[in-house]
Amino acid sequence: MTEARTVVLRAVAAVLPDPRVLGRPVRVAVDGVDGAGKTTFADELAEVLRADGRSVLRASVDGFHRPAAQRYRRGRASPEGFFLDSYDLDALRRVLLDPLRADRGRPRRVRTAVHDVVTDADPGTPWVDVDDATIAVVDGIFLHRDELVDVWDLSIWLEVPFEVTYRRMAVRDGCPPDPDHDANTRYREGQRLYLAACGPAERAHVVVDNSDTTRPRVLRSP
Repeated sequence: MTEARTVVLRAVAAVLPDPRVLGRPVRVAVDGVDGAGKTTFADELAEVLRADGRSVLRASVDGFHRPAAQRYRRGRASPEGFFLDSYDLDALRRVLLDPLRADRGRPRRVRTAVHDVVTDADPGTPWVDVDDATIAVVDGIFLHRDELVDVWDLSIWLEVPFEVTYRRMAVRDGCPPDPDHDANTRYREGQRLYLAACGPAERAHVVVDNSDTTRPRVLRSP
């Protein structure tokens, strides 16, 4: 982790609400388009928090995919299907996010995944008890959708252009590096629907330019 990256991560950690003040766990979102670096940023933020003695719960929206039959019900090439049908946001709230908001003294039992996209089945992730001092860091796409926008105590948007993210994903996933390639249409246009409908960069509390992962920059912070 570069010094510049550590500085940004510590700056984000510094504006997190204190769970001791809230009297419950803090819920943090790390959002961005595919390939923006969400998982790595969330993992490293968790690392910084744990180094400061904080209790951290990590989760990803990728543990809340809908079954394949629902994800592709509009067709395998449908951008609307990618935007609207990929994730079970009701389950994400019901088994993870809403229990963290419950009144003090009520049991906080959560699951961090309910569906495995590879096996297309429930992975059997156990319920775990979470204490009031926990910071839950959740990464994933579409975390500023209308169904979730009121959930987060702090939300982060990683700003990275498609030209950069698709070059990254070409190395990581083998997809074409040109964002405008026909093979990328479902995902590129589905994300553009999200950007237009939800304005995640405007809804986020913190915006980070993560185009250069060695030298990210905070563009906006509380």
